[in-house]
Parts: sequence; C-alpha cells; structure tokens
Amino acid sequence: MDRKDIFFTDTLEGLSSSAYNEYLSHALCLGGTCSFTFNGGRFELHEGDLMIVRRCNLIENLQQSADFKVTNFVAKYSFIELCTPRTNYGMRGQLSLFINPVMRLNEEQQFVCARDFRWIEYRLGQSDHKFYHELLTNAVQAAILDFFDFHATINEGKDVTPPGACIMSKFLAMLENKTYRVNREVTYYADALCVTPKYLSEISKKVSGFPANYWINRYTTLDIAQLLRDKSLTFVQISDLFNFSSPAYFSRYVQRNLGVNPSKYRE
Repeated sequence: MDRKDIFFTDTLEGLSSSAYNEYLSHALCLGGTCSFTFNGGRFELHEGDLMIVRRCNLIENLQQSADFKVTNFVAKYSFIELCTPRTNYGMRGQLSLFINPVMRLNEEQQFVCARDFRWIEYRLGQSDHKFYHELLTNAVQAAILDFFDFHATINEGKDVTPPGACIMSKFLAMLENKTYRVNREVTYYADALCVTPKYLSEISKKVSGFPANYWINRYTTLDIAQLLRDKSLTFVQISDLFNFSSPAYFSRYVQRNLGVNPSKYRE
C-alpha cells in the first residue's frame, strides 16, 4: 500500500483541487467554525461536527473562522472500498451524505471519532509492522463502522436489502463515470442493471429518499454548472459534450435546473 493512499491534515484548504479527485475527506471539527457550499447547499461545521465528503471538487466558497481547527482523515476511494465492511448500509449513507455531508455528533460520538482518528494515525506510523496493510485496514474498517453507526443513529435510517444496495451501488458507479453525459433516461440505467425503471426508482427512493431521475439530474446539473464556470468552453461545446439535440434545448435545460440561462449563470 502506498503511504499516499491515506493521510491526515489539519486544514481543509485546497480540498476542492484536482489533487483530491480520488480521495474521500473525513473532517472532525475541533474548534471554531467553517462554512462551505457543497452540492448546491450551504453548510457549516461547528466544534464536534464530522464532515464526510466523497466528491471534494464540489466544495466551494470555503470560509473559516480565525480559530477554526480540524483534523482531516483523507483516504483514496480504492482503499476505503477495500476497508468497507460487507454491510448494505454503506450505500444509504453515501447517498445521504451527498445531500448533507455534515453530521452533528454528540459528546460520546465525538469521543469515539477522535479515538478512531488517533488510532488510525498511530497505526499509520507503524510501517515496520509485519502485517502493516492488514493492521491499517482493520483500523480504518473499525472507523467506518463507527461512521455508519453515527449516521444510522442520527438519521434513524432503515437498512435496505442487499440486492437493493447492490443495484444502487452499480447505478451510482454509472453516474460517477459520467454516463449521464450521453444517457439521462431512467430506462437506460434500468436496462443496464436488468431491472424495470419503476423498480430502480423505488429502490433509489427507499435508499436515498429520492427517485432515480433525481440523481441523474443532480449529477448532470452539477457537472454542467462546473463547466459553465470554465470560460474557455463555449455553450455549443458544452451542449455537444452532453449530447443535447440543440443549443436551444441545452439552454432550456440550464434555465430549468439552475434557474438562469447559461449566459446569466456565467456572469
């Protein structure tokens, strides 16, 4: 295992840069406050809050108080997937945290989280251990189970069946791969997953609280919004990238989902 697969920082600065594209951030606020925009919503971190973000590039407008302190456990997707226990809760938590990445922990949960971080950091330094990889995997897995417990306790979430979790995992993977740039119909994803569109939407609603078309539209809108901020790209280029039938249809899509037309959004 590469030592760059996981590490700790004491800042959130630069988290939205391309350097963190393949990483998840698990940030425990130790003092002060920090506000930021994520996935179109505005959030705040206060002392004792835990922020878990998978798509760090969606973090914008980061503002920290002078006394803000944080310990940030950063890990590559691939390593987290390796460490994630074989439980079907992970998908529900992942989608929920995409909507709201901040969990307000109680005192006991704060203690457990801080202990987990200290233990991972301690194990991270034991590179001469004969079973270093297994040791570190075990420590991170224990932390992930605690994250699941925090989320389930705070949200009083209900578990979903393993088949449902598997389908949602594959659906999300297709969206992460930007399949929505070419296909934005629920039918396409349902066919690829060998289920009916109705079943896919029902599973999505049960797991995340939102139907399948919400996630397709959400991923698409966020991607377009980021590209619109890149003034080196023309509206026609962006429209073609997303396979819209015409620039006019692209403009209507942006107006409907971002509230303004492309020109206004870019201003």
